[in-house]
Amino acid sequence: MLNNISFGQYYPKNSFVHKMDARIKLLLTVLYIVTIFLVQTYSGYIATFLGLITVIIVAHIPLKTVLKSVKAVIFLIVFTVILNVLFYKGEEILCSWWIFTIHKGAIDFAIRMALRLLFLVMGTSLLTFTTTPVELTDGLESLMYPLKFIKFPVHDVAVIMSITLRFIPILMEEADKIIMAQSSRGADFESKNIIKKAKAMLPILIPLFISAFRRAEELSLAMDSRCYNATDKRTRYKKGKLTHRDLIGTLFFLALLAFVIVDNVVLKLLVFVI
Repeated sequence: MLNNISFGQYYPKNSFVHKMDARIKLLLTVLYIVTIFLVQTYSGYIATFLGLITVIIVAHIPLKTVLKSVKAVIFLIVFTVILNVLFYKGEEILCSWWIFTIHKGAIDFAIRMALRLLFLVMGTSLLTFTTTPVELTDGLESLMYPLKFIKFPVHDVAVIMSITLRFIPILMEEADKIIMAQSSRGADFESKNIIKKAKAMLPILIPLFISAFRRAEELSLAMDSRCYNATDKRTRYKKGKLTHRDLIGTLFFLALLAFVIVDNVVLKLLVFVI
């Protein structure tokens, strides 16, 4: 059930994207998110999609694996589309029923919001697909290093975020095992009745929380037994180095951002002229 959801997992490959510096990949992910929220036209969405597909191909990650990450938020995407269709206010009314009025621009707006969420999840999942938790920790800590001057616990925050990403697939696997165990005891998880489905989830949440706390305690004991500490004098086994790959990746995403900005400017000029 939940084992088909791949968000937060690392996909080992020896690709161009995997070899990029984790710090650059984190910054480019933020740049990608900004680009998505700047897109206003379908040509911009097409350019973003082509850019995303290019990165997936270069990273040697199957498209099916990337699409699995969308399963975790498919309900959110559908819910967002429904809300936008029913409550978006436009100039021209397309149809009306009971208390709901669907405007002409509602469908267009809902499609664009769905594409934005879809590209957002697929793009950000590539970060965890191509970067190990250790690399993410080191990259986050390096980028947040200036915050140490104001006594901010940079290393602690980086480790917490890394552990969180690492535990997402583990907890999903644990939840899937609990669901199969409860199903074998007669629990009904396939019911279309929302109330019955909600009641069936209760026997999952309690053992899942217990398992999460148990794993957290085991991890803390393991770190403590290895004399782990978050002092400023900690060293790294591998130190990130910027290479030509990082330059090419940065130029690629800057070109995508530039296209979106120019496309938006052209759209505003056309609207102004018309």
